[in-house]
Amino acid sequence: MAVSFPKAAKNPYIHTLHGDERVDPYFWMRDRQDPAVLDYLEAENAYTEAAMQHTQTLQTDLYNEMLARIQETDLSVPYREKDYYYYSRTEAGKSYPIHCRKQGSLDAPEEILLDENLLAEGHDYFELGTFDISPDHQLLAYSIDTNGSELYTLYFLNLATRELYPESIPETYYSSAWGNDCQTFFYTQVDPAHRPFKLFRHQLGTAVDQDVLVYHEADDSFYLSVGKTRSEAYLIMNLGSKITSEIHYLDANQPKGEFQVIRPRKTGVEYGVEHHSDWFYILSNDGAINFELLRASVQSPANWDVVIPHQEEVMLSEVSAFADHLVIYERRAGIPQVKIRKLSTHQEHYITFPEPTYEVGEGANPEFNTQTLRFSYTSLVTPPSVFDYDMDSQTRELKKETPVLGGYDRTQYISQRVQAIAPDGTAVPLSILYKKGITQNGANPLLMVGYGSYGYSYPDNFSSTRLSLLDRGVVLAIAHIRGGAEMGRKWYEDGKFLHKKNTFTDFIACAEFLIKEQWTSPQHLAISGGSAGGLLMGAVVNARPDLFKAVVAQVPFVDVVTTILDTSLPLSAMEWEEWGNPNDPDYYFYMKSYSPYDNVEAKDYPALLITAGLNDPRVSYWEPAKWTAKLRDLKTDRNPLLLKTNMGAGHAGASGRYERLKEIAFEYAFLLDQWGLVEKA
Repeated sequence: MAVSFPKAAKNPYIHTLHGDERVDPYFWMRDRQDPAVLDYLEAENAYTEAAMQHTQTLQTDLYNEMLARIQETDLSVPYREKDYYYYSRTEAGKSYPIHCRKQGSLDAPEEILLDENLLAEGHDYFELGTFDISPDHQLLAYSIDTNGSELYTLYFLNLATRELYPESIPETYYSSAWGNDCQTFFYTQVDPAHRPFKLFRHQLGTAVDQDVLVYHEADDSFYLSVGKTRSEAYLIMNLGSKITSEIHYLDANQPKGEFQVIRPRKTGVEYGVEHHSDWFYILSNDGAINFELLRASVQSPANWDVVIPHQEEVMLSEVSAFADHLVIYERRAGIPQVKIRKLSTHQEHYITFPEPTYEVGEGANPEFNTQTLRFSYTSLVTPPSVFDYDMDSQTRELKKETPVLGGYDRTQYISQRVQAIAPDGTAVPLSILYKKGITQNGANPLLMVGYGSYGYSYPDNFSSTRLSLLDRGVVLAIAHIRGGAEMGRKWYEDGKFLHKKNTFTDFIACAEFLIKEQWTSPQHLAISGGSAGGLLMGAVVNARPDLFKAVVAQVPFVDVVTTILDTSLPLSAMEWEEWGNPNDPDYYFYMKSYSPYDNVEAKDYPALLITAGLNDPRVSYWEPAKWTAKLRDLKTDRNPLLLKTNMGAGHAGASGRYERLKEIAFEYAFLLDQWGLVEKA
């Protein structure tokens, strides 16, 4: 390869806290106004492109394979809201969805509400944020981001005249809600640390500088969002830290009124609210680690009565209210469950599912007065499917299964769930997926993925792009490690704060199990994770680089102590309730002991592909850049180390379905090249 790898300049910066010094030779990379920073990122990109040049044909093959499985011209399942059927569709050759509706009947003429492709013209990056139809269905509030910063400009469109209102509101965030007068609109904005902290009320057709500040959340560990109940009776303002909730409500018919608190915040108590007639249904963990379901009168919302008591073996994750039904989402032994309670008779039943491991979630259900629940279902071998379920007759109708073109035959792929044993004796679930014909001979290329933070349960869902690996003989494993909530809330709490290292040792135990059971070997085992999963990647390769052949770390959070100490950054004060506050010496030294950047050593490392986004508001580009530079300086092997920074995107990488497929093809080509595996099995 003609291009030599970049060598970043060292300019030591000393961090001092608790009598401890940390020397950071690449602290200077934080200054994106410094031309040397962009020069370094561009040099790394050029090096990565040159290093991967020999895989161009493979990348093209992979992209074409993945694209060929997608029905490019497609239609979502329409959902009904009042007199309209709403849906989105895609067209071949166009990167983004087109949002549409029909009035009265699916046979009625189509009305295009918003064509994202037109809005994206002239932009390298495009993302739709808010898409909020007014209660009278005559207005659309929508917002767009054109650089990946997750700061959106909000617009208002008259759907009858197709005219935009003169006002636009810059730098808004995700959540929003209409008042029932169809003239009042609520939106949120973020502080310099990218924390949503202010709720504003806008009157349609008025200047933005006249907008009313409804609420300012001063506690920098809390974030704010706004929404509306399915009943359309109340606007809901959610205030929450990582461990504490406070919810306020407002009559949606009186949008200029004042929000009232349901129950004031109490440290460590989280709760969520759903409305039904004279009641608020509340999920809370107050004295109930796996949450319990309670009920409170809308006239006296601070007084709660138990509806479903706490259960040690079942975590309640969500409740959804309809006119005569409650839908309760649970997780039992790592598997999601859906329970239906008929309110008029108090009878209960569970929806049954045909596979031993799967994912299920609520679909588009805007209407309150219905006995039909729309839900989505998928598994490692079953493509995403949309069902309408009659909650009274207990019958279901498959509305659509996502097409997988090219003759996909699910019977040719096998999924199973096994358990690895962590060093403390805890059984850690592993989901495994492979193509028929694979044997446990110790020579299989295997990709293990994981996350293990924020109580996020890694889903056992379908991905058509994975077929390009499976069809080449690759085994996929998902490590359901602590720090997620697969096995309940305690599973999450046992992988955070001063227990965070359980996340990493669980993952290593899963790797050792897969090797011991001859699913693979260290020479064939690759791993991948993004964001906090990128922290996982960094921690385990520091601890056990001998276990892994190759690593893909996407937008990795690797400079843990420095970032969380800097309260001007998103991963700082709000994150103290997830990772700990390093101003406390116990947390400081514990976090320092696993921080990937702080623990790079002079030793051999696996092949590494590291990705970043220049406009990433969640994990700043300099974290992966600094980590790469330090690894280059210290590692003693000759394995590839590649940094790829998207110079026009943020945390989620490229926008648009075609550009996203190219990114996946690039990552797969890196892995297949390391395995020496190009042809299909």
